Amino acid sequence: MSNENAVTMTKMNYDANRPKAKNPVKIEDLSLRDGHQSLFATRGRTEDMLPVAEMMDQVGFWAMEVWGGATFDTMHRFLNEDPWERIRTLKKYIKKTPFSMLLRGQNLVGYRNYADDVAKVFVERAAANGMDVFRTFDALNDYRNFEIVVPAIKAAGKHFQGCMCYTLTEPRLGGEVYNIDYYVKKARELEAMGADSICIKDMAGLIAPYDAYELVAALKKAVKPPIHLHSHFTSGMSAMSQLKAIEAGVDIIDTVMAPYAYRTSHAAIEPLVMTLIGTNRDTGFDIKLLASINEVLEKEVMPKYKHLLDDTKMSIIDINVLLHQTPGGMLSNLVNQLKQMDAVDRIDEVFAELPRVRKDLGQIPLVTPTSQIVGVQTVNNVLFDTKQERYKMVTDQVKDLCYGLYGKTAVPINSDVQKKALKGYARGEKPITARAASVLEPELEKATESTKGLAKDTDDVLIYALYPVTGLKFLKWKYGKEAPPPETKPTTMEQVRKQDDLIAKAKAGLLVEKPQKKAPAPSANLRKFNVFVDGDYFEVGVDALGGPPMVTYARPTAALAAVTAPAAPAAPAAPAAPAPEAPKAEAPKAAADTKGTPLSAPMPGMIVKYLKNVGDTVREGETIVVLEAMKMENALPAPTNGTVKVLNFSSGDSVKKGDVLAVV
Repeated sequence: MSNENAVTMTKMNYDANRPKAKNPVKIEDLSLRDGHQSLFATRGRTEDMLPVAEMMDQVGFWAMEVWGGATFDTMHRFLNEDPWERIRTLKKYIKKTPFSMLLRGQNLVGYRNYADDVAKVFVERAAANGMDVFRTFDALNDYRNFEIVVPAIKAAGKHFQGCMCYTLTEPRLGGEVYNIDYYVKKARELEAMGADSICIKDMAGLIAPYDAYELVAALKKAVKPPIHLHSHFTSGMSAMSQLKAIEAGVDIIDTVMAPYAYRTSHAAIEPLVMTLIGTNRDTGFDIKLLASINEVLEKEVMPKYKHLLDDTKMSIIDINVLLHQTPGGMLSNLVNQLKQMDAVDRIDEVFAELPRVRKDLGQIPLVTPTSQIVGVQTVNNVLFDTKQERYKMVTDQVKDLCYGLYGKTAVPINSDVQKKALKGYARGEKPITARAASVLEPELEKATESTKGLAKDTDDVLIYALYPVTGLKFLKWKYGKEAPPPETKPTTMEQVRKQDDLIAKAKAGLLVEKPQKKAPAPSANLRKFNVFVDGDYFEVGVDALGGPPMVTYARPTAALAAVTAPAAPAAPAAPAAPAPEAPKAEAPKAAADTKGTPLSAPMPGMIVKYLKNVGDTVREGETIVVLEAMKMENALPAPTNGTVKVLNFSSGDSVKKGDVLAVV
């Protein structure tokens, strides 16, 4: 019998002898959303999902998460892709497996609470475009922020998965705030809202194996909906926590395909499949099919993104997350922000300040958008605070949080911080206690009017409603009003191969290629010289052509610079091309030749909008411009009383630290 036939026979016997599990654990795959969001900044393109889409549809996943989270933002902002089109395209290839999305409650797929009309229509359009499972969470676990989206999910006949954001104030589950009683209470609230399943959303990989067992066991006793565990690998515990959760009776587990696994992503599916074979929780998945999918991913997809992977660490786990509870995505944002500020050496100060800021802001869970809110404010405190004053530069989102626009925090916000943040706040200095979005005016009609003549349908209008600055820019790219920048174009495998060849040559010292010529045999005229270069010396052989060299006169020179130039050659040489100038670092944009006090960018970012025009009178401290940095908005105040003389930029422009944004 040939080897091939033997393998086939073995596989047939194996399949025949593999009993069907009585209670197979269900698996949701996150590769096409959270996988690439965690590992390479959500830069995965739709075209790179298609080579494996049909194969993944055959695996038998309970659902595949393909949308939501940061994908909506990243696709239109950086990839020049229509987020809605991704759902429709993937639906053509994945026909059996339900689609899942991550919905940030009233935040939808953005970083603030949107008006009720936008929230309702967004859910309706997501369902109409092909979304089946709505994994819905609120960063504060304030389920009043579900009151609009959940009825819309139910009205569309879709699956409402309610999430509890898992966070801690102690090294392990317990303490006065986040304990088993807290999570059981939250699960019962979700059950009362009609949750079809309940998810423990462990975004930082904090849940320890035995805590996972206890929590799942308690939830299974307390509520009827299936329990789902979502745990990032960041700390290295999630694979162990999954096993303990399975022992406790968890119904659904989140995993990713191996190429998208580990580090700040999730545990891989393949080891779990092999671990559970023959048990009463056996997934039933075909490991050979999974291997085939991985082969395609490794050869055709992942090489395009390897430049985005963090290869600065040998370890695939980050034990620091157990100390500072910073989710992987938040951590990379903090490091990037400090790099842009030339202050990466102050990362330890940021880690020390972060728990203080989190406590000041009500011990909020660190998940989008609260992770960004806490993280960016922490960096601001480290960089701009003085001994005399804390919270010197407060972001608009911290002001909104203190006002109540995100909901109710687990413990009260520090009253001094809240009072300072709300001083001069446009909506009022007294916080609200009502449902956050109840104070927001309708937004959809205004967005429709603002995109008149450009938006073709409701989906286009929603892109603008969620992201007015970058959304408008994308719509102009989409309909040919403006050319998208080159950096939005996809990378091809041919480009990857060229880059790999270049790197290989550089490592081999062959970056500058030399013509390969066969060396002649040395003659009797060969002479050897010692050549000294920067403290090293080389023995060099020189073989003069046409006979031995003739030395007619020689004397020591005072200095190398005193050597006279050689005589001009008989035939004039072609003029040498001028050497290219070294690229100069672009200096910060200075103000026009106008007398006055400049308002400079304290950090790199994007201009959201100017609140003042040239000629307006302003008072010191009054906001002139809103600058977005790391997805958070900073209101930059007038440096003095006076009149606005110059505005150097426009909405949507990118600026560097030190650029003069206005002159008063």
